[in-house]
Amino acid sequence: MSVVHTLTRIQTIPRPIEEVFAFFAEARNLETITPPFLHFHVLTPAPIEMRSGALIDYRLRLRGLPIRWRTRIEEWRPNERFVDTQLRGPYALWHHTHLFRQTPAGVEMTDLVRYALPLGPLGAIAHRLFVRRDVENIFDYRAKTIARLFGAEYPARSGSGGGGA
Repeated sequence: MSVVHTLTRIQTIPRPIEEVFAFFAEARNLETITPPFLHFHVLTPAPIEMRSGALIDYRLRLRGLPIRWRTRIEEWRPNERFVDTQLRGPYALWHHTHLFRQTPAGVEMTDLVRYALPLGPLGAIAHRLFVRRDVENIFDYRAKTIARLFGAEYPARSGSGGGGA
């Protein structure tokens, strides 16, 4: 059984929740907030109707290897949350919960990612050597880009790492 790792990031965005959620509801905006080194592209033709059950296909390069990735929107609650899970891709598990909460300072946006690697002990070694750092760097880039786009502060890391399940 694979070890499930978690990454949690929290960022406050000084904008109305409708504006922030609308940005994340547009699947193509993922291309904007993903680091260029991944060569990330949404393959699903536009417009993509975001809803529970929606399937979205992507193409990227991970450490030079071409990867096809498919996710399904498992839960869709506008202006509150959505959850995507990997159906096909490089992970044994990828479960990403996006939470949005209006506060006096703006929208508190939380990313909670649970992920596991395939290949048992080899996956554990890969996680220690580079996967954990790669996932953290991807979400660092995402936070910096969101800060630039929305005039938000760049947050300190909220946590990531191993553990559990």
